Amino acid sequence: MERGRSKRFLTLKDRLALYANEVRERASLLPPGIERDILIKKARQADTASQPEDWANSSGLRSPK
Repeated sequence: MERGRSKRFLTLKDRLALYANEVRERASLLPPGIERDILIKKARQADTASQPEDWANSSGLRSPK
């Protein structure tokens, strides 16, 4: 039995950015409080999770030639 696979159209970085924007939008609708703080924290975590690719491709990590 084979497992059906679907091709992803968005990269992980793009999906994390969309998620962060959606969470920030939901947080903006809430009054200040614990729930809003939790959503803002999740958005920051998604932003941080999308950065390792940028860090890995930065010029500071290149091996000397």
